[in-house]
Amino acid sequence: MRSDTRADQISDLLRYAKSVAHRSIDRIQAPLRPLGMHPLPQPAAVRGLAHFIRDWRAYNRLVDSCSPFEIRPHDWMPILMEWGEQAGIPDPFYFHQDLWAARRILRRSPPSHVDVGSRIDGFIAHLLTFMPVTVVDIRELDSTVSGLDFIRSDATSLSEFPDNSLESMSSLHAVEHFGLGRYGDPVNPHAPFQVMKAFARVLAPGGFLYFSVPVGRERLVFNAHRIFAPSTIISAHDGLQLVSFSAVSDEGQFLEHVDPQSASAFRYGCGLFEFTK
Repeated sequence: MRSDTRADQISDLLRYAKSVAHRSIDRIQAPLRPLGMHPLPQPAAVRGLAHFIRDWRAYNRLVDSCSPFEIRPHDWMPILMEWGEQAGIPDPFYFHQDLWAARRILRRSPPSHVDVGSRIDGFIAHLLTFMPVTVVDIRELDSTVSGLDFIRSDATSLSEFPDNSLESMSSLHAVEHFGLGRYGDPVNPHAPFQVMKAFARVLAPGGFLYFSVPVGRERLVFNAHRIFAPSTIISAHDGLQLVSFSAVSDEGQFLEHVDPQSASAFRYGCGLFEFTK
């Protein structure tokens, strides 16, 4: 009984010490987080360092000293956090939104598609497996990938495209950054609403727009992004009709065909809007 009591006391003491350490780290790092700085190692990285040292020793004991794959001085690259992560989906927002949009576009199989600002090595790569894509982005793109055409523009007016001219369009997790200077674009508080108005102008009757942004309690995090209320996005696409709404919750759960209002209380979710004209 005494040993159990002693063990409980030690366990309580360790938990208390861990709590104090976490609070101390938070107090030091909190003022720097808004600046994008994390000067102290995260607890998972500290645990990962111990994991790395253990594996390094085990590998050295097992490898043949004449092998070209022995560990040599300076040929180290500690990866400290991946051993404890789940497999397969590092970012549920991008994973779910890219599949959501690509599957709908594949099902409709339009002859061409125009995208504004979406991730090239994710969603655009999905589309290029079955169709050509024209990408509009304010940043330069040096690429010779077959089927990928590129237009460098700030996209707020989409002046390169006539009215009612595009049958299929997308913009995934991009418009929330417009006008904040993050990607070298001009600072413009109205930029997101200007590009949404442009989408409605250039989309052809019967065409489809696949659109995503962070959704939840509406606010700005300068100069990273905005979080929009779903109703704001629907209203801003004046002239377009909402076909369906899906979402990725704060916890990364994909919620298909839900009421847009249900996402208005998210802290930082992802709203997936399918519009037509």
